[in-house]
Amino acid sequence: MRGNYLHSDITGLVLKAFFKVYNQLGYGFLEKVYENAMMIELGKMDLKCAQQVNIPVYYETEKVGNYTADIIVKDCVILELKAAEALSPEHEAQLVNYLRATDLEVGLLLNFGKKPQYSRKVLTSEFKNHKKS
Repeated sequence: MRGNYLHSDITGLVLKAFFKVYNQLGYGFLEKVYENAMMIELGKMDLKCAQQVNIPVYYETEKVGNYTADIIVKDCVILELKAAEALSPEHEAQLVNYLRATDLEVGLLLNFGKKPQYSRKVLTSEFKNHKKS
């Protein structure tokens, strides 16, 4: 990744961890296995991470539900992990919605499928409409 993207220093390290975990474990485990391995690798890189973070979702000013972020890195990048055949538009929409529901602006979708895949999404605050009171 080029260095001129929002939080590219962090996403670059996350992708390094992703490929290391993928090369070590390969394809076929449940997402939770990859999530735990990612936490180990990210910890080795001294990146502050939180796992299974509960995030409230609002409609206008009313809380309408929750979602759980797989991993949040340094309070600024959401990681959504998959162990699917391939990434789909639904997976990408899910990550964009997660960004919309938070104050975070950068997300990585990491797929530990038959082939390692990733997608980087950015949703800056001027494009969000999730204001809560």
